[in-house]
Amino acid sequence: MSIDKSMNPAPSGLQELLDDIGVEVELDDPIVEIEGSIEITLEPEFDSEFDDNLAEILEDKVLNKIASDLIELVEADISSRKDWAESFVKGLEVLGLNYEERTEPWSGACGVFSTVLTEAAIRFQSESIMETFPAAGPVKTEIIGAIDRVKEEAAERVQADMNFKLTEEMPEYRPEHERMLYSLGLAGSAFKKVYYDPAMERQVAVFIPAEDMIIPYGASNLQHAERVTHVMRKTKNEMRRLQVSGFYKDEDLGEPVQYLTDIEKKKADQQGYKATDDDRYQLLEIHVYYDLEGFEDEDEDGEQTGIGLPYVITIDRGTNKVLAIRRNYLEDDAKRTKRQHFVDYCYIPGFGFYGMGLIHIIGGYARAGTSLIRQLVDAGTLANLPGGLKTRGARIKGDDTPIQPGEFRDIDVPSGVIKDNITFLPYKEPSATLLTLLDRITEEGRRLGSISDMKISDMSANAPVGTTLALLERTLKTMGAVQARVHYSMKQEFKLLKGIIRDYTPTEYEYEPQGSDRQVKQADYDLVEVIPVSDPNSSTMAQRIMQYQAVIQLASGAPQIYDLPLLHRQMIEVLGVKNADKLIPGADDQSPKDPISENMAFLNGKPTKAFIYQDQEAHIGAHTAFMQDPMIAAQIGQNPMAQKMQAAVMAHIAEHLAFLYRKKVEEQIGVPLPAPDSKLPEDVELQLSRLVAQGSAQLLQANQAQAQQQQAQQQAQDPLVQIQQAELQLKGQAEQTKAQKSAADIEMAKARLELENKRIDTQAQLDMARIQAQEKQNNQKVQVDLFKRGK
Repeated sequence: MSIDKSMNPAPSGLQELLDDIGVEVELDDPIVEIEGSIEITLEPEFDSEFDDNLAEILEDKVLNKIASDLIELVEADISSRKDWAESFVKGLEVLGLNYEERTEPWSGACGVFSTVLTEAAIRFQSESIMETFPAAGPVKTEIIGAIDRVKEEAAERVQADMNFKLTEEMPEYRPEHERMLYSLGLAGSAFKKVYYDPAMERQVAVFIPAEDMIIPYGASNLQHAERVTHVMRKTKNEMRRLQVSGFYKDEDLGEPVQYLTDIEKKKADQQGYKATDDDRYQLLEIHVYYDLEGFEDEDEDGEQTGIGLPYVITIDRGTNKVLAIRRNYLEDDAKRTKRQHFVDYCYIPGFGFYGMGLIHIIGGYARAGTSLIRQLVDAGTLANLPGGLKTRGARIKGDDTPIQPGEFRDIDVPSGVIKDNITFLPYKEPSATLLTLLDRITEEGRRLGSISDMKISDMSANAPVGTTLALLERTLKTMGAVQARVHYSMKQEFKLLKGIIRDYTPTEYEYEPQGSDRQVKQADYDLVEVIPVSDPNSSTMAQRIMQYQAVIQLASGAPQIYDLPLLHRQMIEVLGVKNADKLIPGADDQSPKDPISENMAFLNGKPTKAFIYQDQEAHIGAHTAFMQDPMIAAQIGQNPMAQKMQAAVMAHIAEHLAFLYRKKVEEQIGVPLPAPDSKLPEDVELQLSRLVAQGSAQLLQANQAQAQQQQAQQQAQDPLVQIQQAELQLKGQAEQTKAQKSAADIEMAKARLELENKRIDTQAQLDMARIQAQEKQNNQKVQVDLFKRGK
């Protein structure tokens, strides 16, 4: 709110009076005038949606200030890349796309150019487009983290969907990509703009030449650049359509104003048209951090921080009018991170933001080669059609046009013979030294541009594959690094396309996907990552073939440690042969089969695979019976592939046996084990190892007991063992009889001993009774004697 005081102040005490009365004043109009005293201006709050064009809301003076500030910064950015642009223009002069009509040193002098620069650019584009955009499509998928069947199926659907969109739904993608690769090789930098086009209702990825992308010299990359300016050109009809749709502010722009750079003029000259014929509006779409008035960044206390927020501001360069201001961050992003719409492709990193291309690297060789070629051709022209001096009065009848081969003309000479009146200048034949120098310069340019041919004839036919591969890698190392940078940039481009397809296109597949329904599209795109189909480690098919040949040569020495079907299948895929999975089917491509179907596959030499949820014991029993069947054994024995068939059956039985052992261990420990080959945390792996060790020991004891029982049963069925058991039984019976007899003798002895003991006891009792009777008798006798004496 701004208050302009008048010359006469309000009466004193007015505010106190209003407070006492309790009067509240509401202002419906943002401008309230009090006659004779105060004018109060209330600034209205901006009411807008997040995606609205803020240029429709802001005042003209604010927009003019924005345009002035940004145009000044853009002009400074253009000046900072002046040297790079001048080198680019000089290189375009010797590109040789058109013939130069020369008038110096004479009219009709040679105007051809050295082809070393054009050859390097065309070869780079041709090799790169074949590597990055094969016929099946440029996209493949990658699973981050644990891999399971659900993610694998999602990856297959996403790969098929994106390749369908880039090859069929976006017919402009491949031509734009080819243009980008050609420009990248020459200029050293090229750009792609990835966005959702509401008019087309789909994703778009368009090529932007390096001269149409203006970035500050000190920027290290697009993500952290303070400003990124895209120079766009729109026809009158396109501009009107965008204004009517509300994308741009409806401003009167007048007639288009041309702003042609030296690069644009030279490109137009090379392609044979006039740059002045371009009657389009030139717009500056500036992706910038800006502290926009009325939409300032605020801290937690509501105080303005002065921090610029990311916006996309579009300005008409002819009138300096702001046509659009839109927020360049997501609505729910608390950090307000700048959204990326551009992808930077770099040939060779330079000293500044822009890369160095073939123009900067071998442009000097192209210029020198052009000069030498013209000197050689002009020398040959002068040697074949020489000029000279003649006497003033000598003249050829007819005209002075050059004499054609086999033609004779009359000549008038003032006196003497013809040779005394005409003298030829001593023009030399084309110099062999210049020719040698041209060859040397051309070869150096081709070598530096990584387009020199490898001298295969100098190599031995019996040279090891590793030696050939080392020479090939040395020759292609520089180009391999360039292809790796292209691979990285394409990966960033595909990430942007993936996000747009997931968030802005229809949420269902446009067709019936394999193995699922249409509604899983967004879930599929969330599960996997998309990457280019090109291989950054080998830039050409020849290099990949040599690598696989080296591996196959190693595998021949120890085939048991290699997966030869997979190796040959990948080799076929590298050669570009279709349906490699059908030519060499692998075990991973198999589906569960019943035991009989698997036995049939063994006989036909087809791969099989065991699955964890199958009845392992039933499969093992069926396969074992198959191996023991005499009819099958007789037929297989006559087959030259018998050993291979038997090995396949035994290997397959081993797979079932492994799953069976796993199941038995689970039964012992009482809990299910994690999926095979799954990554486990260290503490979980330690606890599981101890638990499995106990279960394995218990399973071992159970298996040992079962094995002993089976062994005993088998031995019991052996005749020799039965005879031995009968003999042992007879011996046992004899020993038992002997033992019984001995026991009887012992019992009799015991009885005799008892009788003897009883007799002894009885005799002892009788003796005791006799002794007692005797003693009694003696006592009585003594008493009688004593009685007698007493008397």
